[in-house]
Amino acid sequence: MIGSTGSDLSSALWAVAAVLAAGLGALLVMEVVHRVARRLGRHSALLSELTAQARRPFQLAACLYAVYLTLGAVVAPTVALRDGLLHLVLLALIATAAWALGALLLVLEDVALSRFRTDVPDNLRQRRLHTQVVMLRRVTVAVVVVLAAAVALMTFPGVRAIGTSVLASAGIIGIIGGLAAQSMLSNVFAGLQLTFSDAVRLDDVVVVEGEWGKVEEITLTHVVVRIWDDRRLILPTSHFTTRPFENWTRTQAAVLGTVELGVDWSVPVEAMRDELRVVLDGTDLWDGRTGVLQVTDAVGGGITIRVLVSAVDAPTLWDLRCHVREQLVGWVRDREPAALPRLRAEVARVPTGRPAGPPPAGASAAADEGPDEGPDEGPADEARVFSGSARNEARGGEFVGPEPAPAGADGEAPGGGAERAKSVRRT
Repeated sequence: MIGSTGSDLSSALWAVAAVLAAGLGALLVMEVVHRVARRLGRHSALLSELTAQARRPFQLAACLYAVYLTLGAVVAPTVALRDGLLHLVLLALIATAAWALGALLLVLEDVALSRFRTDVPDNLRQRRLHTQVVMLRRVTVAVVVVLAAAVALMTFPGVRAIGTSVLASAGIIGIIGGLAAQSMLSNVFAGLQLTFSDAVRLDDVVVVEGEWGKVEEITLTHVVVRIWDDRRLILPTSHFTTRPFENWTRTQAAVLGTVELGVDWSVPVEAMRDELRVVLDGTDLWDGRTGVLQVTDAVGGGITIRVLVSAVDAPTLWDLRCHVREQLVGWVRDREPAALPRLRAEVARVPTGRPAGPPPAGASAAADEGPDEGPDEGPADEARVFSGSARNEARGGEFVGPEPAPAGADGEAPGGGAERAKSVRRT
């Protein structure tokens, strides 16, 4: 052990040499372990990935640990710089240990992901596992960093001293922090809910906010959707838990699509079905599951033909729909030009034996004249509701109201009110 004075130059050099030797020895040991693990990794995917990704953090952690032990052993407690050096090395060791632990967790997750390939046709289960593992990776890295920071802070005596008061006020601080970070926490919990509820996964084809695209990235706070024209739509994770969206590949990648054509009534539907079979059999975009042609509407001057087709995934379906639409439009134009959409109009011609225009005024007046009461006539009953016959007059009288009383002080004839009410009913 070095003396408490620490003034002897040879003792200081000995301490430095011992620390360097410990560090180099730890690096040498870790290099040997690395070579052995790499040789064994030829037959193990886990060891191979571990030697490639976690070599540096483990070497540095071993070196710092050896230096920390050597400093505590060869430097006397009375040396002024001893505590400061030990504390500094300890902080570096905590950070390096967190790095090594994070690297180890990442290696384990990468090995787990390598067992489930997503570049296969039926990759629903693989994409679900990829989504969950990636989310767990982000959570574990965040937890490791937080724990490492907490452990590093606890190495300071001042932080340990105020630990009791901090724990006593944790309730108030938690309430204030929860209110301040309410939006962020809601997105974090929404991200976890999305991951484990299987509502949306990586590479899912979705329609959100009127945009069609593929889920490119899912984090604890946001989701990145790659739109078909290479734009990126970035949405908070809470958007997918509070608003509706379309997921085209939740159960399988294969999807159905429609093609609608407006044609004339004269189109031969059976011949058009035969042409659809020829078009689908002649392209590799069709997966052979569904190919149906139906008349879905027949109102107005034309009919609506709807074609239902299927493909292995959404991008292929888009190309298939465009291909079917182009081929059927060309078939109608070239083979059945009479079935092209058209507008029909009928022009009426006035008979030559009867003059055009309204009837003479006298004839109209003569037709309106007639007795107030008489037998019901068929045409009058059918054309009028409140006049024209005794029955219609009675119906109209129900909506006129009571007849006025006979004239009194104003000198009006007793029958004047009834005559006026009768005149109102005729009107």
